[in-house]
Amino acid sequence: MRKIKTKILIADDEADIVSMLRSFFESKGYLVLSATNGTEALKQVERQPDIILLDINMPGSTGLEICERIRDHISCPILFLTARIEDTDKVKGFAAGGDDYIVKPFSLMELEARVSAHLRRETRRGFEAQIRFSGELTIDYSERCLFFANKRLGLAKKEFDIVELLSQNPGQVFDKERIYERIWGYDSDGDSNVVAEHIRRIRTKIAVYTNRVYIETVWGCGYKWIK
Repeated sequence: MRKIKTKILIADDEADIVSMLRSFFESKGYLVLSATNGTEALKQVERQPDIILLDINMPGSTGLEICERIRDHISCPILFLTARIEDTDKVKGFAAGGDDYIVKPFSLMELEARVSAHLRRETRRGFEAQIRFSGELTIDYSERCLFFANKRLGLAKKEFDIVELLSQNPGQVFDKERIYERIWGYDSDGDSNVVAEHIRRIRTKIAVYTNRVYIETVWGCGYKWIK
């Protein structure tokens, strides 16, 4: 049986970088999709890549804008390519739905290792139950979304990852650092404070449908899922 190639989207306005990365990842057996501006990147996203390398500074739409636009509709890992290293830029990227930062100039070996690590993390996800009913809320782990009275509530990838972690362990308290390590990984360059922003966004989306609190703040300790 022919093995299905992993699809990687490389979006960067520097043609030489796109060409270099295309040659490198094709030599590693990937199916490479490419784009040099925001419009092309959005078009390629329709082909459902398994992972995305996304330059922050692109003409048309920035990487951050593209990430925010697609994140509710695609769950694959998004790794930002950037020359920026300020903490505020990292926080903005994670809040937009990014999973990792690759700072230019980068090592191809490190980049491949990061890509492989994120892809492995995706395939390791498994669930004892594919659906959980929590009051009026239904969590579909296979579809990675929530339902209220059969109305679908879409969450960004990291938002659902947090719901998944907490709801699979109802009543257990997780502090920000532990959530960050479990969801973003030990080797990420971000800040655990981004967890609070993601939880705020989850609560805001749920509040459209119900006043019930599902994620409770345990002051001084962290967060827990209400049974």
